Amino acid sequence: MKNRTPTMVIGGLLLVIFLFLLFAFQVRTTEIAVVTTFGSISGAPRTEPGLYLRLPYPIQNVYKFDKRLQNFERKYEQSFTRDKKSPIISVFVAWKIADAETFLKRFNGDVVRAEASLENVVRDAKNAVIGRHDFSELVAPDPALVKFDQIEGEMKAAMSETALKTYGIQIELVGIKQLGLPEALTAKVFDRMKTERERLVKKLTAEGTAEAVRIRSDAELKRDTTLAEARRQALVLRGEAEAKATESYKILNQDEALARFLISLNGLEATLKERTTLILDEKTAPLNLLRGDTAGPATR
Repeated sequence: MKNRTPTMVIGGLLLVIFLFLLFAFQVRTTEIAVVTTFGSISGAPRTEPGLYLRLPYPIQNVYKFDKRLQNFERKYEQSFTRDKKSPIISVFVAWKIADAETFLKRFNGDVVRAEASLENVVRDAKNAVIGRHDFSELVAPDPALVKFDQIEGEMKAAMSETALKTYGIQIELVGIKQLGLPEALTAKVFDRMKTERERLVKKLTAEGTAEAVRIRSDAELKRDTTLAEARRQALVLRGEAEAKATESYKILNQDEALARFLISLNGLEATLKERTTLILDEKTAPLNLLRGDTAGPATR
């Protein structure tokens, strides 16, 4: 009897596990589950993680789907713009299951089938939106003219309603992954971009020339104004100096002999200020002062 105890315990555990698998199921945080009873959906989808009870198969069956974002890319193909250009565009779509019941009924939970149907929706929306825009809104020398955000938003709006109602899929993000040009169109685009750049160069050159002329004119005006002001101030200073000189001469005229003596003395001081050797006539002013001669003529 003792030898049978471990076997009975193990058997009991296996039975519990078997019953657990038959009557319960687990939903993870990344999953959404739909329970069907005899093929018909019973109850709301289980979106919260945890353990749930169920009846054993084939009475009830549990379908689990990944509720995280999934990526889908539309193949690289041509589309026609409003102005009859044909760029090659690749579009990517980020989607998730929003209505698990509709998704199960439509595709029986098969993601591959869902993406095959979603491909048609993406292609139709892309062609319709691109057909409402000019080529210059996709490719232009000026980035301000490019309307990628607007075009992607219009694509998302065109896809969302159909994808949600028909397939139970919610479109979260739509973007243009690649944009190419056919060879014939590429040459035209390059020519147009070259012409646009040349026009821009001419415009900037003209603006630069006009600005240079304006700066030069301003500089010449400031120069002339500054010179005129300097001349005016020079005339004022010269007039003031002459006025002061006139006043000084009036004072000197009061004693002519003293004035000549002072002028000669200043000249002598200026001549002998540095160590200098001079050979001059001692009668020449102001050297005549060295002889004590104060009556000689003074020079200015």
